[in-house]
Amino acid sequence: MLIVSDAWEPQVNGVVRTLRSTAAALRARGHAVEVIGPDRFRSLPCPTYPEIRLALRPRRALARMIGDFAPDALHIATEGPLGWSARRWAMARGLRFTTAFHTLFPEYLHARTGLPPRHAYAVLRRFHGASAGTMVATPALRDMLAARGFDGLRLWSRGVDTTLFRPVPGAGWGLPRPVFLHVGRVAVEKNIEAFLALDLPGSKVVVGDGPLLAALRQRHPGIRFAGALHGAALATAYAGADALVFPSRTDTFGLVMLEALACGIPVAAYPEDGPRNLLAGHPEIGALDEDLRAACLRALGADRAACRAHAERFSWDACAALFAAHLVPLRD
Repeated sequence: MLIVSDAWEPQVNGVVRTLRSTAAALRARGHAVEVIGPDRFRSLPCPTYPEIRLALRPRRALARMIGDFAPDALHIATEGPLGWSARRWAMARGLRFTTAFHTLFPEYLHARTGLPPRHAYAVLRRFHGASAGTMVATPALRDMLAARGFDGLRLWSRGVDTTLFRPVPGAGWGLPRPVFLHVGRVAVEKNIEAFLALDLPGSKVVVGDGPLLAALRQRHPGIRFAGALHGAALATAYAGADALVFPSRTDTFGLVMLEALACGIPVAAYPEDGPRNLLAGHPEIGALDEDLRAACLRALGADRAACRAHAERFSWDACAALFAAHLVPLRD
């Protein structure tokens, strides 16, 4: 099977982690999996987001790569230059493929440019409408897209590496307790300033990189900005916190919440679709509230063992099995 994605290594985000972990679990199940990302092409930086590279005129080279691999199934993960080129390649040959809706780009574009979301949704509806099925992370996202005229929607949840992310001795930080942690891209669409502005006891730590990092470091000298962390260092960062604060209002899932829970760390978030999917009905593992400060304070009383137990319900093997079940053969 072949996955084509505009989000791929060395980018660091939830889409990349999802695809990388899914591909590894599929290979462990005996599937031959190839991922084609922008790292194989000449590329240019994405406007307003230079750490994300966009493939430049990938059509011919991509067609050659797809032909060389000769997949039985094609999955188009993103709606960027590679995604559109792969879509065009398949449609020109009358071949079937699946897609995924990972990111609320219309809302991101609105936050960055003021463009009304309805225009972007019209483009995305056209993109995904040609597929044999579009994978979405949560029932709430499925229902929202269905209301906007998308069809062929298939639920595909996420997983977490519970071997890497587990209760371990955490980073000491050397800061007053409690430590409230944010992990993610330091960018406008993550609504990070809602977290930074909160009047909370103890300390705040931000793990991640992004276009707002330099400005926010200067604006908030009392907050620890640790930069991007990976692997064991990231797990230690989670484990050294007292709560993860997830202020995003646009994430379709939020893998960092699962990673924190796997480390035994509760989550505080707004009652948006992604956090509700994980936390609703489980007050023992965190708190949802339109008053984010109140959610943060309630989360401190969560049950660490319950956080870990909840995360253990989500495995990458189960995620990969569901992904494979949603794929379609290239030809009928």
